[in-house]
Amino acid sequence: MASQTQGIQQLLAAEKRAAEKVSEARKRKARRLKQAKEEAQAEIEKYRQEREKAFKDFEAKHMGSREDVAARIDQDTIQKLEAMKIQVAQNKEQVVTRLLDIVCDIKPELHKNFRPDA
Repeated sequence: MASQTQGIQQLLAAEKRAAEKVSEARKRKARRLKQAKEEAQAEIEKYRQEREKAFKDFEAKHMGSREDVAARIDQDTIQKLEAMKIQVAQNKEQVVTRLLDIVCDIKPELHKNFRPDA
């Protein structure tokens, strides 16, 4: 009987050690996963910064700076406004004359639905 109790005690102790090893292995696995996730996040951030820098360089090389773009847009706007002013000056007299002709040239006509009372 004593040997059975001793065998049971050994089995319980072995089971306890096995459970501790499994628990420790799970903890190591969780730590490794957390570490891998942090490393991946750092690598992603580094890659994002590299790509953003490359994009900024490309944008500066091909489009110029934002100030240059704004200056070009302002210059184009000024040129278009000047062209419109010239067109207005050239066509102003014709438009005014035509409007006056339309307004002053009245041709009285009876409406098509008019019925003279007999």
